[in-house]
Amino acid sequence: MTESVGGTLSVPVEADWAAAVAAVRAVSTSGRVLLVCHVNPDGDALGSMLGFALGLRRLGVRRLQATFPGPPELPEPLRGLPGAEMLVPAAEADPDPDLLVSFDAASDSRLGELADRVTTAGTTLVLDHHASNTGFGTVKVVDARAAATAVVVDELLTRLGVPLDAEIAECLYVALSTDTGSFRFAVTAGVHQFAARLLATGISPADISRRIFDTRPFGAVQLFAEVVGRARLEPTAADGHGLVWTWATQDDLARHGQPPYVLEPLIDSVRCTAEADVSCALKQSGAGEWAVSLRSKGAVDVSRVAVALGGGGHRLAAGFVGRGSADEVVDAIRRELAGALLGAPGG
Repeated sequence: MTESVGGTLSVPVEADWAAAVAAVRAVSTSGRVLLVCHVNPDGDALGSMLGFALGLRRLGVRRLQATFPGPPELPEPLRGLPGAEMLVPAAEADPDPDLLVSFDAASDSRLGELADRVTTAGTTLVLDHHASNTGFGTVKVVDARAAATAVVVDELLTRLGVPLDAEIAECLYVALSTDTGSFRFAVTAGVHQFAARLLATGISPADISRRIFDTRPFGAVQLFAEVVGRARLEPTAADGHGLVWTWATQDDLARHGQPPYVLEPLIDSVRCTAEADVSCALKQSGAGEWAVSLRSKGAVDVSRVAVALGGGGHRLAAGFVGRGSADEVVDAIRRELAGALLGAPGG
């Protein structure tokens, strides 16, 4: 149950919050709870999940696991988050928990090999902020106005009576700062007020930002120089609003001795291009398979492109999994861009 704002954004109503609180409270201290975030977890997915896990511990929940699909390897900047000791490999995740809580996943497909828990769990609670959320799960709290899933998590923890402490705050601050691009995007007065509450617990924003945003191996610096150097600008794409794109292969990673997660901020290295409203980064994840990140400065709704190509996201930030060669994937993006202009029919 959600309501639309302005005909486009869905936000939780009071009944949604009440159902979420009831779902959590229905799990006794001996109940089995499995927390899951999306594949290749970013700061918002992991920070929101671990922040909520710590909150459940404060409520006395003990039979608790947190996990994500794919290899059980965290990006180096996220390994020191409080609560990380609760993480287990996907292969060890409870097959039929009493309560499953999903974080930052717009569809159950984003849960990879753990998607079956949506049906095997007693109750599935979905916490998310993607406008493209498909509505999976038993209880859904999806706020498309929220700058990060961390905002939804904070509200639910408050309603559960969990006090905000420094460990929870650090997790939620990492989530909020990463999904807002270090407070550059989707920022409102409410976002800064939320950040101020988190900082009031005594966490250090300078230390967190240095660890999350400003620490990178020299090999990654060399890799970025090579990949950004091959970027292509197409000024006439997107009905003249422009497209800039680049790609990185698994061979690139191997040549520079880098793990895949170092490519997560690659999109930020090309999105600053003045001549392009739309930026795109393709990161090879397998033979003929690419994790595609899309960004817009405002003229184009890239979530339309991503949804049309099997993914999802937000108006100004979205993604999908592309298949074929890099050129074939970009060809598909070009075709979809014309129908994604804001204000275009159906927009």
